Amino acid sequence: MELGQFWGRIQDFIPALLVILLLVAALQLLNWLQSKRNTRLGRLRSFSRQIITMLIIAVGIVLLVLTLPLSDATKGNLLSLFGLVVTAMIALSLTTFVGNMMSGFMLRNMGSFRSGDFIQIDDVLGRVTERGLFHTEIQVENRDLVTFPNMYLVSHPMTTVRSSGTIIFAHVSLGYDVSHHYIEELLCGAVQNAGLSDGFVHVTELGDYSVTYKVAGFLGDVKSLITARSNLRKQILETLHDKEIEIVSPSFMNQRRVEETRFVPKQYNLKSPVSKSGSPETVVFDKAEQAERLQQIEIQRDKLLKEADKLREESASLDKA
Repeated sequence: MELGQFWGRIQDFIPALLVILLLVAALQLLNWLQSKRNTRLGRLRSFSRQIITMLIIAVGIVLLVLTLPLSDATKGNLLSLFGLVVTAMIALSLTTFVGNMMSGFMLRNMGSFRSGDFIQIDDVLGRVTERGLFHTEIQVENRDLVTFPNMYLVSHPMTTVRSSGTIIFAHVSLGYDVSHHYIEELLCGAVQNAGLSDGFVHVTELGDYSVTYKVAGFLGDVKSLITARSNLRKQILETLHDKEIEIVSPSFMNQRRVEETRFVPKQYNLKSPVSKSGSPETVVFDKAEQAERLQQIEIQRDKLLKEADKLREESASLDKA
């Protein structure tokens, strides 16, 4: 009799055990489909996969409660408790990880940036390498990875460098003894020598002892943003020094006791010129480059699959005809 009661108790838990097995099998199937890159479901990104995983777990919990050998009142209480927990998580979304999840949805819907784009948050500039459900990862100038919670991105100003091109600029302070017309002509030439287009020069400040100029130009290939900024400053130095124009505040010149001396470096011929092959951005932002290429490959694959489906439909219609 005791053995029969024991077997009866086990039979009562069989539906719950089946639900657990189905839940584990569904999660394993999702991981397997994610690893299979040649199937449609296998193209799910980590963002979508995390959402589907959470939905599967939530449905599994509800089914598990419904199949447990408990009274209807107890099942109702458990389901009510589960609903209260979910409600409490949503209510605490501004200060918990649920807030990051909601912010992740918001960033996805806004579409303000994608993998491989340059973004700047506060003083941190880098390229996006990963866009997760709860966080966004960027690769900064020294090749390190910086992770930001999505809620931080939503609550702070964020600058996205447009992939179609951006304006880069540099500031330089010169004395009042040189005409600004002449300076503007030289600086526009420096912009062209730096490989930029649509160059312009603005006078941003008239100080007590110096004039501050803003030198800017359009950069089409934003992947070389860091190198382009450096090249612009180099060309400003070379252009002004070639014309024997001092880049030094007249206040400093008034404090020195020298005669007919200018702070212009002498011409120096390098015995072995610096190699300019390659770009440092390819090393600095290697992971961001991989993320961007992966996204482009996925977009191309989607187009090819759509074309393949269209061709199959046309072939099927021809066979029927």
